[in-house]
Amino acid sequence: MSVDRLAVLTAGQLTESYAKTAHGVLRYGTREVVCVVDQVHAGRRAVDVVPFCDHPAPVVADVAAAAERGATTVLLGVAPLGGRLTPEWHALLAGALRLGLHVEAGLHTDLRTDPTLAGLAREHGAEIRNLRAAPADLDVPRSEPLAARVVHTVGSDCAIGKMSVVLELDRAARNRGRRSVFVATGQTGVAISGWGIAVDSVVSDYVAGAADRLVREGAARGDLLWLEGQGSIYHPAYSGVTLGLLHGSSADALVLCHRAGQTAIVDYPRTPLPGLADIVRGYEQAAGWVRPAPVAAVALNTAHLDGAGARAAIAEAEAATGLVADDVIRFGPDRVLDAVLAALP
Repeated sequence: MSVDRLAVLTAGQLTESYAKTAHGVLRYGTREVVCVVDQVHAGRRAVDVVPFCDHPAPVVADVAAAAERGATTVLLGVAPLGGRLTPEWHALLAGALRLGLHVEAGLHTDLRTDPTLAGLAREHGAEIRNLRAAPADLDVPRSEPLAARVVHTVGSDCAIGKMSVVLELDRAARNRGRRSVFVATGQTGVAISGWGIAVDSVVSDYVAGAADRLVREGAARGDLLWLEGQGSIYHPAYSGVTLGLLHGSSADALVLCHRAGQTAIVDYPRTPLPGLADIVRGYEQAAGWVRPAPVAAVALNTAHLDGAGARAAIAEAEAATGLVADDVIRFGPDRVLDAVLAALP
């Protein structure tokens, strides 16, 4: 198949947090992005709508305009509420398939099993790719040692930047000449890197086995692995997948991601978070049940603060934990990267 030329579909939600797949692919992806499809922001550039995207891709109004620009694949850049396909998205993707465009998505709904979409794909010679499809032969972790070093981002909550932090650290490490590899554990990461496993679609018994497989595959690509984190051990809904990754990866060091000032789980506001130093100790204790791993640094998300507030939050985090803390998006990854490399065996 020819090289993908992506049209990233956000359909009015480019500025929303639900468009994190679009944001990640635009900022970090290696495939060519021809355009973003979003009728609300048509006529502008992605970077002008969402500066974090850091990509000059033009925004067009519909998939027909994307096809005219030479797109070959439509990537669903939004994770709809609940991860399932809405009627609106169904119609948009059907339109793309009618134009002979491939469709790539990471929903809980497997679009390949949708009779209408599958029929259109066959009729127009297009392919439907499911970024969330898990390998059928997963098992429990192996016990053999790993030659590569594994750094794993963990978090106080969901959706606070664990993927972005490892992508920034991976890029910085490669710029220093390290054989560094980003290891994707979610559909957005898979869309960015072209490989990985979306662990939220893995049978619970095999989440740790999936983490083990991922770091072993990563070790064939490099010797410094950055494993994308998921969830939080403090999250009532997603702590299971967090522990599966933590224990299956046998990480050498952890980077704790935290939204500055957050005191409770966003989706469960009656679930308070402990103080930052206690969160550090909690993760080190949880890792130590299988293999000890220190928290090497704290990566703060300060996007909601002004510059002075961000600097104050970083200083407060360093005072509370005794660790290097920084916002790797806002102020660059070098201080956190130095701390991590110093902590590795």
